[in-house]
Amino acid sequence: MTAALEQLRERFPRVAVVHDWLTIPGGSEDVVIELLKMFPNAELFTSIYDPAPWPVLITERRVHPSPLDKIPGASRNYQKLLPLMTAAFRSFDFSRFDLVLSSSHACAKNIRTPPSALHICYCHTPMRYAWDESLLEGEEIGRVTRLALPLMLSRLRRQDVQGATSPDLFVANSENVADRIRRYYGRTAEIVNPPVDVARLLSLPRTPGDHYLVFGRVVPYKRVELAVAACARLGRPLQVAGDGRALASVRATAAGHEGIELLGRVSDSARDTLMSSARALLFPGEEDFGIVPVEAQAAGLPVIAYRVGGASETVIDGRTGVLFDQQSALGLAAAIERFEGLRLDPSDARENAKRFGRERFRAEMAEAIEQAALAREATAR
Repeated sequence: MTAALEQLRERFPRVAVVHDWLTIPGGSEDVVIELLKMFPNAELFTSIYDPAPWPVLITERRVHPSPLDKIPGASRNYQKLLPLMTAAFRSFDFSRFDLVLSSSHACAKNIRTPPSALHICYCHTPMRYAWDESLLEGEEIGRVTRLALPLMLSRLRRQDVQGATSPDLFVANSENVADRIRRYYGRTAEIVNPPVDVARLLSLPRTPGDHYLVFGRVVPYKRVELAVAACARLGRPLQVAGDGRALASVRATAAGHEGIELLGRVSDSARDTLMSSARALLFPGEEDFGIVPVEAQAAGLPVIAYRVGGASETVIDGRTGVLFDQQSALGLAAAIERFEGLRLDPSDARENAKRFGRERFRAEMAEAIEQAALAREATAR
């Protein structure tokens, strides 16, 4: 533990960590886990809590779910409850805390904190579905819900902007998200990239074969079907590891094409084997940051990614992978062909990934909290 973090624990003995929902582990939940490691005595607040998939770091502490957690099926249908979440988060009482850390990609930042508490929001993104309606393409939305969407999205945007006045400081996970915070909220943000478990992957051996790899959740905005279509067009073998609600459409795109394997969800050890043996990772979607491309580079695996969003900040074009501009099967196919004409050194990818490790995250977050505390004290004086 660093001296700076020890001083923060002494300065802020009563800490609350707030997260949108705790249902399925993912990249934003890794941030929550790191914040809890920084402040081991922190209490945890969330809209909906399913304890089943979480480590003891979460399950053995005080977790405060909102009243929404009592709704039958809430842990499976939490996204349908978005219109109710701001009210749920504003029902929490933070009057006994000195420091409140919200981890937000939806409504967690919309909490009310007392003037005595410092509120810092680690923003994964302003609410995606409120601001970017293209993300709803490919989602199963009923006719009645689709008719009500304009009014519902307008209300969510208003709540999102109003909630953005609550934090004393925004910390963005990327330049990409910091720019959205400026555009949507009129606020500036410090940038601290999320923690990635690169240390474990740096020593993973590279035994590349001919196949390409897609890894992660198979949901519409990740555009996995573009990777399938591009590889089918070029006659390149592809392995898709992951599952999700867009798997049926991906399976339809892959139908009749030899060499396209849909593996479903895989274990961590199987993922390591896939990363070791793949020729390159294909990443055709737009992500706020994108942890998988960083993990791939830590394993020495080149990345072929859409040049928008977080991947444009983590992949070095022509050195640790290839970036492409046209988000289409043709654009990705051209990028694959360009990649095949390059000779990339795996050590460059591994070295690039080192800058996203867990210790770096804790140090930079501690510095951001300290500077916000000092600025607040200076204003008070």
